[in-house]
Amino acid sequence: MARPRQALLTRERIVEAAAALIDAEGIDACSMRRLATELGVQGPSLYNHFATKAEIVDAVAEAVVAQVDISGFRGNDWRAGLRMWAKSYHAVLAAHPNIVPVLATGPGRRPAGLAMAEAVYGALIEAGWSRARATHIGALMRYLITGSALGSFALGFEADPELYDRFPHLHRAHELAAHRDAVDEGAFELGLDLLINSLSDRYDQGVRR
Repeated sequence: MARPRQALLTRERIVEAAAALIDAEGIDACSMRRLATELGVQGPSLYNHFATKAEIVDAVAEAVVAQVDISGFRGNDWRAGLRMWAKSYHAVLAAHPNIVPVLATGPGRRPAGLAMAEAVYGALIEAGWSRARATHIGALMRYLITGSALGSFALGFEADPELYDRFPHLHRAHELAAHRDAVDEGAFELGLDLLINSLSDRYDQGVRR
């Protein structure tokens, strides 16, 4: 009886397996040997598609950014476009937190990352912001979005009431972890509101440089 044919190894299969591994265990777990095992192939076969682990991680980052919705910049006011894009980007990073440190360094040469930067920057320029200020706004938005996904504020406190006895304003800090979503998502939403509202005020006052 003929043996079943092994599924064809493709870049897409490798990236999907690497993304699942990174999501589950982090970037350090994504070695070439581990990937080969997950895919049921010999290690050298991966090198027919990617020269290094770094290239695979970069491809995973590209695939994650490609999930971000940038369509809100089309046919909408720049404020609405920024808000829709920021929420989509935040949601995507929340679903793939282990790849955030790679994305936080910038788009590099990744097409999806560059397309996203082009959409944000282009919308701001077309709205009348100066090139310098549009760059500042883009950077500020990235700080808020990626920064909010790098770690949980709520989980930064120990669940030990006695630890905070000598800090009168932190006496309920041990309860924050139980309200992680409300704290972390609320902070992101507040920051986004404050940022866009402040920019909107400057824009309406004609301060765009």
